[in-house]
This record gives sequence, C-alpha cells and structure tokens, in this order.
Amino acid sequence: MLIACALFLFGNATAFSAAPAETYPQRPIRLVVPFSASGGSDLVARVLGQKFAEAMGQPVIVDNRPGGGGTIGVEIVAHAPADGYTVVFTTATLAVNVSLRPKAPFNVLRDLAPVSHVLSVPLVLLVQPSLPVRTVNELAAYARAKSGGLNYASNGAGSTSHLAAELFRNLSGAQMTHIPYKGGGDSMTALMANEVQFEFNTVVSAQPQVRAGKVRALAVTTSRPSRVLPEVPTMAASMPGFEIDNWYGMLVPVGTPPAVIARLNAELVRALKRPQVNDLLLREGAEPVGSTPAQFDAFLKSEIAKYAALIKQSGAKAE
Repeated sequence: MLIACALFLFGNATAFSAAPAETYPQRPIRLVVPFSASGGSDLVARVLGQKFAEAMGQPVIVDNRPGGGGTIGVEIVAHAPADGYTVVFTTATLAVNVSLRPKAPFNVLRDLAPVSHVLSVPLVLLVQPSLPVRTVNELAAYARAKSGGLNYASNGAGSTSHLAAELFRNLSGAQMTHIPYKGGGDSMTALMANEVQFEFNTVVSAQPQVRAGKVRALAVTTSRPSRVLPEVPTMAASMPGFEIDNWYGMLVPVGTPPAVIARLNAELVRALKRPQVNDLLLREGAEPVGSTPAQFDAFLKSEIAKYAALIKQSGAKAE
C-alpha cells in the first residue's frame, strides 16, 4: 500500500547542518493540499507531514483546500508569508492551470519557489466494470454509439485526469460529459458507484481497486506499461502520441529563505535515495524523483510549455 511505502520517507533523516536553518522550524508547519482527502496527493502529503514532524520536532498540519481545479489551495500558499511555514504539496495540475486558467489570482513562476519534484505517477484509464468494453478502442466506439455519450469523472477541472480525458475525446471522437470532483478519492468513489462510466486516475490510487475488481483498467498513459499493472497496455498503443503522467511536487512562497528551502529539500532527497524506499515506491507504481529546486524549476517550465500545447490540441476548457 502507498502508506506502507511512504512511511519510510524521512524516517531516517538527520539534522541538517546549515547554520541559518538550525532554528527552523519554531512553530507548526502548514502543508496545504489543494485536493480533497483520500486521494493520492492527500495520502502522500499526510505521510510526508508525519515524517517532517518527526525530523523537525514541530507538528505538520495537512490542510485540504480542494476546489477551483487545484487553484484555491495553491493561491493560499502563493500569498502566504515567505517564512517556510506554509508549503503546498500539489500535482501536475499546477502546470496545466497556467494555460487552462490564465486568470488565476497568482502567477506560478512569479509567486512560488520550487522545493522538489517528488514523484512521477502514471495515469490509468478506468471504466465501470458493467460497461461492455475491454479496450481503448471499444470504449471509444461505445461512447460514439451511445445516445448522449458517457459521463466521465476527473480529479477536478484542470487536473491531468481532466486533460487526459479531453485528449481522449479529441482523438477518438467519443461523446462524453465531464463531471469534475474535488480529488482522486472522490472521483474513484463515483466511478465505483456507477455515477460516472470512466475516468483517468493515478496508478497508485487505482491499483487496489483494479485488483479487487471494482474498476477495470484499459490503458496507462505513459510511454511504457506500469510496473504494477504490466498486463495493462499503453494508451499510445491505440492512440499514437498519447502520453501524460501525474507528478507530485512541493513548493513554498517566493522569497522563502534559501536555507529553509535547502533543509526541506535535503530531508526529502536523503530519504528518497535510500534503496529500500526507492524499491517500495516503485512497487506501488510511483517513480521517486527527489530533484533539486533548480531542477524542479526547469522541469516545471517545460511542463507548462507541454501542457499549453496539449490544451491547444485537445480544446480542453475549465468549467
């Protein structure tokens, strides 16, 4: 399980030696998750928050602020004091929203400072088991033929799950209606309850439900099959060029002292490099990254450009 894997994170972190950061933190840290509880980002954030608290000697309070396709929680951090006590743990939605929600009340590159690119996770196309489809092409044909089309869930308007479905619509000509939820946990619950007929969700969140037969996996969105669902083909096998992943990243308000950012980054990277942590995360379908702040900054800029092109291609719009 994800939590069992992530419990190793930060567990063996040692005290950071840079003198300017020795007094940080002196009070609780607020870790904002811009999605609802029980989704993949929330689960990881809660475990990381626990390990931060153990390593730093101060409580870490996970604050779920869903809504606005992830912009509500990010805005809180973008406008918070730059002192290291308000941190956002978010997903690739951050890069998507630059183009999908250009009027958001913050500027990602101007108002936020990167800490680390934490994990990369494939998305998987899931359908309600009652649907008479077992391949991507069968789902596309079924949606085209069904009067009124199908309803699909997303983790929120502007999420990578939303964009992946809109790209699927664009490439397949399928009829579908978007039903946005406030996180991956909510959208998965809706799919299992047959409130919607399909969705894209992370492999980490989907794997237990796929194994239990509560949802059916048709394809993963990365260029290669997932390590944990090797029998599931790629979307690109049916739709060449279809490639999207969901990543997790940590950021703070711009202007946060470099020594504080360095300590947050060091605690994370130290743990992710341990072989047992790396192996466990891989078995859950997550690819550990643990980049430097500068590397995450470059990656974020490239993701913003990539999703700008995908949004233009797919015609996706924020509801």
